Amino acid sequence: MPLNIVNKGDGFPRIILTEPTGSSAEVLLYGGQVVSWKNERREELLFMSSKATWKLPKAIRGGIPVCFPQFGNLGSLEQHGFAKNRLWSVDSDPSPLPPTNNQTSVDLILKSTEEDLKTWPRSFELRLRVSLNAGKLTLIPRVRNTDSKTFSFTFAVINYLYVSDIRGK
Repeated sequence: MPLNIVNKGDGFPRIILTEPTGSSAEVLLYGGQVVSWKNERREELLFMSSKATWKLPKAIRGGIPVCFPQFGNLGSLEQHGFAKNRLWSVDSDPSPLPPTNNQTSVDLILKSTEEDLKTWPRSFELRLRVSLNAGKLTLIPRVRNTDSKTFSFTFAVINYLYVSDIRGK
């Protein structure tokens, strides 16, 4: 099924995944970030901060951001690395993974750029598969070293789940 890249007028192209029971997910090409995940009753499951800045080059607060090649402030890069502030592409030649039975999915890729190499001198490819199935959202990251030297990195996805009332039982 061909992917549909849409723009809601906020300047952030996104891919909207849907599946037959009615659940959906929105994945931004900016940051490879999932910014919406709705169940079959169209209820939002991810929290997006009202303080989120939807302007480049800021990271967007909420959803499921991707942190690479550094998580936290464990190194010399900006907190949580730079993958969250880069424009990703749809991966036209995704790595082989198990079949996505009854799932709708998108494969994204982020490759190191000349700008990245100035702050983190390592060549890489970061791939992310986002798959949606009834009641289930799956993210599968893969990092490929395209450098001639080994390197270390840290990686994280942070899930900001929506809670209607934290005082609830």
